[in-house]
Amino acid sequence: MKRIAWWMMLWCLCIGAATGAEDEYPKQEIRAVWLTTIYGLDWPTRTATDWDGRERQKQELRNILDRLHEANFNTVFVQTRLRGDVIYRSKIEPLSAVFAGSYGQWPGYDPLAFVIEECHKRGMECHAFFVTFPVGTEKMVREQGGSSVVRRHPELCLQHHGSWYLDPGQPGTTDYLLSLVDEVVRNYDIDGIQFDYIRYPENAATFPDKDSYQRYGRGQRLSDWRRENINRLMSRIHDRVKQLKPWVQVSSSPLGKYSKSGRTPNAKWTAYEDVFQDPKAWLQAGKQDMIVPMMYYRRSDFYPFVSTWLEQSGQRNMVAGLGAYRLSRGEGDWNLSDISDQIVYVRKQGGKGCAFFRAGFVIGNEKGLYNELKNRFFKYPAQLPPLTWMSTTPAAPCEPQEVHVTRERGGLRLRWEGSPDCLYTLYYAQADSIDLASARSILATGIRTNEWFLPINADAEREYTFCVTASNRYRIESRPSRSTYYYFSRYDK
Repeated sequence: MKRIAWWMMLWCLCIGAATGAEDEYPKQEIRAVWLTTIYGLDWPTRTATDWDGRERQKQELRNILDRLHEANFNTVFVQTRLRGDVIYRSKIEPLSAVFAGSYGQWPGYDPLAFVIEECHKRGMECHAFFVTFPVGTEKMVREQGGSSVVRRHPELCLQHHGSWYLDPGQPGTTDYLLSLVDEVVRNYDIDGIQFDYIRYPENAATFPDKDSYQRYGRGQRLSDWRRENINRLMSRIHDRVKQLKPWVQVSSSPLGKYSKSGRTPNAKWTAYEDVFQDPKAWLQAGKQDMIVPMMYYRRSDFYPFVSTWLEQSGQRNMVAGLGAYRLSRGEGDWNLSDISDQIVYVRKQGGKGCAFFRAGFVIGNEKGLYNELKNRFFKYPAQLPPLTWMSTTPAAPCEPQEVHVTRERGGLRLRWEGSPDCLYTLYYAQADSIDLASARSILATGIRTNEWFLPINADAEREYTFCVTASNRYRIESRPSRSTYYYFSRYDK
């Protein structure tokens, strides 16, 4: 009889333990989705050249976020830098052509500012994700013209397998990328900066950085030098962000398979060996607040690596990036259970949440994924985990005043007093006491105002108890307010 791999036994135990335990909903969990803008894959699907087009783009984004909010997602990673182009007002790179049809042409609004505002209205964090080193195909570079980084800084760029890349070995590349980060962090109320493609490209063995290596290698092995180039960039980015706004999170999306060492000696296309990423060094140096490995694999290419990432992450947040697109017939034709089992496993192993690539496959309900998330895994809202290592003071904000309840047509208006700098979590129970430890008690979280409307069927009679807590930008939660009891009757009393 063949020996069963240790990871398979552990997986079976976790899945078995989860059977019949769907009521174990985490109160704190990161539920994220990547919202891609390149080629208009997720948004916007149509360009806008007039007022109607602009409003159509905006409504499309609202519809996407409404669907995510209804399924209790709490984080959006929006693609902010694509391939040498961006979705915000930049003095460095042109606006992407996906909005108005040509590079640098504005659709009549600031896309990044709009996404942030709409995410915050729904209690969701918004993180700007950057494609780091790739800067486009020859066609993209040609269409960007004089605004392309390839034309403006040819000394920083190399062509490899038909596409252009910033050369990580050039010191000027770090300065250039820092200038882009600086623009976003200074000018936008972003919650985090995330780096995708912060690695050497596929077929890195033929990447043409020989001249840079000879000039700056200082006798290091090529592999060590390449990893150190990315380590240095990651360190400088983290320090610059924290200097500007200490509460803004810094994260990255490395390849999902960490390395060929340890429990996975036969792994193929790994972060450490094949694309020269060293996330362990980033984490140990305290230069990451969250790591979101792109774990778009199944079985032996997935389960062992969850443990590896958790071992490396320490107290930082490890969020598993799951390949929702793999459910599509043309992208793998996975079963829904492949993703469901991964969510269960990540939770059981202590991961801080999951992120799904990409938004279109989630809200499009590919093979029932959206329904599975909304009705099973994300049935109740979840707070985001506290960022205790980022806060200079461990003190929580003062608790807000009690909730005042007034009856309005269609429901109840809940109001409370508190600081405008805080975010709020509203708890409730249809009883005379609230279980604050249960996700079932969360009515809404991430609220950025001092009120909430609760729709209620006017024919129903029931009792409610409400309380509210405040959290600062580091997600450190206050003590709850004094509870408010309210009995709702079909008759005014």
